[in-house]
Amino acid sequence: MNLSEISDLLAWGAATAYTVAMIAFAMDLSQVTDAMVQRKTARAAKTTVLAGSGGPEQYGVSSATAPSELVEERRRSKALGIAMSTTTIGFLIHAAAFATRWVAAGHVPWANMYEFWLSGTFVAVGLFLLLQLKVDVRFLGVVVTFLSAMFLVLGLNVFHVVADEVQPALQNYWLVIHVGVAVTATGIFTVSFATSALQLLRDSRDNGSTLLRGEGTVVRGRNVAAWRLMNWRFLDQIPTPTALEALSFRLNAVGFVLWTFTIIGGAIWAEDAWGRAWGWDPKEVWSFVIWVVYAAYLHARTTRGWAGRRAAWFVVVGYACVLFNFTGVNLLFTGKHSYSGI
Repeated sequence: MNLSEISDLLAWGAATAYTVAMIAFAMDLSQVTDAMVQRKTARAAKTTVLAGSGGPEQYGVSSATAPSELVEERRRSKALGIAMSTTTIGFLIHAAAFATRWVAAGHVPWANMYEFWLSGTFVAVGLFLLLQLKVDVRFLGVVVTFLSAMFLVLGLNVFHVVADEVQPALQNYWLVIHVGVAVTATGIFTVSFATSALQLLRDSRDNGSTLLRGEGTVVRGRNVAAWRLMNWRFLDQIPTPTALEALSFRLNAVGFVLWTFTIIGGAIWAEDAWGRAWGWDPKEVWSFVIWVVYAAYLHARTTRGWAGRRAAWFVVVGYACVLFNFTGVNLLFTGKHSYSGI
C-alpha cells in the first residue's frame, strides 16, 4: 500500500468520524431540547399550584428558562462531549490524510478537484474548532460536520484521482499562494453558509412556520405528521437570528478579503504564465461573479440596512456560486483553468 492509498483510507476515516460527530451533535440538541421542555413543564405546573397561595414570585418560581440553565444542561450532555471529541479526532485524521497526500503527490494538494475538497473541508472543520476556542459555536457542529462528511465522500467517489505531479503550468510558487488563499476563503464561506442556514431556519420557526413548528398539515381530518418526526424544537436552543447574522457577517467579511486577494493573485500569476492578467476564462468570470455577490452582500448589509432573511439568502446564493465555481465550471466548461483531473 503506497502513501496515496493510505491518504485515501485516512480521508474515509475522517469522513466516518465526521458522520458520527454529526449524529452526536444532533442527539445533543435533541436531548437538551427535551430536557428543557420537561423543566419548563414542571415549572409551569409548580407555578399553577402556587398561584393560589401568594403567586410564584413569592417562592422565586418563574416559567421562563434561564440561559444559565441551558448552558448547564449542555455541559452535562454526554452526546456533546462525544461530538466534540469525535470532531477533533476526525480533524486529526483529516490532517494526516492531507499530509500523506502532500508527500505522495510531491506538492501541496491543491492541484485538482479532489485535492481541493480534501483541503477545503479541512479548513472548514479547523475554523469551527478554532472558533470554539473563543466562543461557543457548538450549535454549528451538526451542519459543519454534515457538509464536511458529504464533500469528502463526494470527492472520494466522484472526483478522486491518483496522486501525481502537477501540470507544468502549476509548477509555481503561486500555486501555494493563489490556490491556498482560495481554499481558505472557501472554508470560511462554508462555515458562514452553515450559520446563515441556521439563521433562516430559526427565523422561520420564530415567525410561525407550520412545518418548522412540527404542526404538519390537515388532510381529511388527519394531521400529516411527517415533519413532526423531526424535532425542530432544537432551533429554540441555538442563538437568535440576529446573533447568527452578526457571526455570519464577520466570517463573510474575512472571506471576502481573502477572495479579493485570490483574484488579485490569480491576475498576477496569469500575467506571468500566459502574458495577460485577465482573459475572461470561465473560471475567472465565475471568480468575479463570486466577488460581486459577496461585495453586494457586504454593501447592502452595511450601507443599505439589509438584514435578516434577505441578508441570509444573499449568503446562500454566494455559497452556491462558490460550489459551482469549483465543480460545475471545471466539468462543464473548457478553459485554461481546466485542472479537475478527471
